[in-house]
Amino acid sequence: MSSKIYTKTGDKGQTSLIGGTRLPKHHVRIEAYGTVDELNSHIGLLRDVIEDKNVFDLLISIQDRLFTIGSQLAADPEKNKMQLPVVYEEDVVALEKAIDDMNTQVPEMKSFVLPGGHVHVSYCHIARCVCRRAERSVLRLAENETVNELHIKYLNRLSDYLFMLSRWLTMKLNVKEIAWKPKM
Repeated sequence: MSSKIYTKTGDKGQTSLIGGTRLPKHHVRIEAYGTVDELNSHIGLLRDVIEDKNVFDLLISIQDRLFTIGSQLAADPEKNKMQLPVVYEEDVVALEKAIDDMNTQVPEMKSFVLPGGHVHVSYCHIARCVCRRAERSVLRLAENETVNELHIKYLNRLSDYLFMLSRWLTMKLNVKEIAWKPKM
């Protein structure tokens, strides 16, 4: 017998955190973990088109870390009794290593580049923009509540990784980067 996916408890615009606290669905905490979840879905879409095994494996790890960040954000910091997974400094270091590795392979950047050129590159840019929004949402939450600083650091580094991945994919796919030349 399967359980139903709907509970009807959110029909009045409220949802529950891990720990039982009810908040309006527009609360900054809900917005933060919802945006992290949206980002995770975009990473999944990107993963679906990646052929490089190392990148694919790192994207799986990133999705795990995003679920971890989301679960931490979805928990009431005072009432939650559930043991949740955590993000480690080594998770940030893994992103930095991947960024540095790709940076040695791509041509030097001499100007801003326009997003696009190939659908896989565009997926990276969309994920990067959603990642920046997730970071802003978590920072907004951190203005009034305690947030693990590693979550912010991880999201910041992840957006850098996604940008570098877009450049690396542009090179691998033999697509021309289009420099931004502002019309004055």
